[in-house]
Amino acid sequence: MLEPPFFLLYQQSSNMARHSRRSLWTAKIHGSLSSRSNPEILLPKKPYIGRVLGIDPSLRGTGLALLNFNADSIVTLEKNFTVRLSQKYTLADCLKTIWQAIHDIVANTPIRHAAIEQTIYVQNFQTAQILGAARGAVISAIAIQNIPVFEYPPLRIKQAIVGYGRASKEQLAKTVQQHLGGHQILPSDEADAAGTALCHAFTWREN
Repeated sequence: MLEPPFFLLYQQSSNMARHSRRSLWTAKIHGSLSSRSNPEILLPKKPYIGRVLGIDPSLRGTGLALLNFNADSIVTLEKNFTVRLSQKYTLADCLKTIWQAIHDIVANTPIRHAAIEQTIYVQNFQTAQILGAARGAVISAIAIQNIPVFEYPPLRIKQAIVGYGRASKEQLAKTVQQHLGGHQILPSDEADAAGTALCHAFTWREN
């Protein structure tokens, strides 16, 4: 059997490359995804089932969103809020409050996984230290309950949710709203947290 000419292989490869993640997700949402398409890079082999606690860590405004995914791929937003702390609170007070807020959720709710947005860019060393401390408070509150923690960079979250890694925060918030069944657009920190939880459920695979 003769091999196809190189230019045909190149053309086929180019055509496949045009099927961006966004187009695959759009097709999936509208139920028109072809069986010949291969969304394996995006979708777990089995639907994700269970609760994911999404978190966008910050010292003064940690966003949280608790999402529940059922066997019918229906997503329910069970809880969302922002841990807002004024400048009058010391670093120690902030870390204590963040830890307690996370602990109150994970200690009283059966949660399968936690998903945290990674910090990619910081202005200076002091900011990096502060964000690192906030992240430490978040992770320790979760880890003490033996809940697996997964971290995702913002670019990957936007790619999985919006289909474009350089999407704006407003675009992410609107797309998160659509995935959650038309809820009101969440505040920025909570939308980021919900987007992180959605990213985990969309991309995680069982071993």
